[in-house]
Amino acid sequence: MKSASIPSLRVDPKLRQAAEAVLREGESLSSFMEQSLRDQVARRQLQQEFVARGLASRDEARQTGEYYEAEAVHAELRGLLTKAMVGKVKR
Repeated sequence: MKSASIPSLRVDPKLRQAAEAVLREGESLSSFMEQSLRDQVARRQLQQEFVARGLASRDEARQTGEYYEAEAVHAELRGLLTKAMVGKVKR
C-alpha cells in the first residue's frame, strides 16, 4: 500500500520548540508526529469500544432487568485485585 500525506500542521512556535525538546536520540519531528497520531487513533478506538461495551451492557440490563449494585461490583474487583497481589507476592 502506498503511503499518504497528512496535511501540514501549523502550530505555535512554542509548541514546536516543546516538541523538539522532547525528541529522543535519532527521532525526527515527523516520526514523533506520526507516532503521536498512531497513539491518539488507538486511544480513540479503545474509547469507542469501551463506550460500545457500556451501551451494550446497559441495553442487556434493561432487557433482562438484571442490575448489580456498584458497591458489590467494587467489592468483587477489590477481592480479585487482592488475590492477584497476594499471588504476585508469593512468587
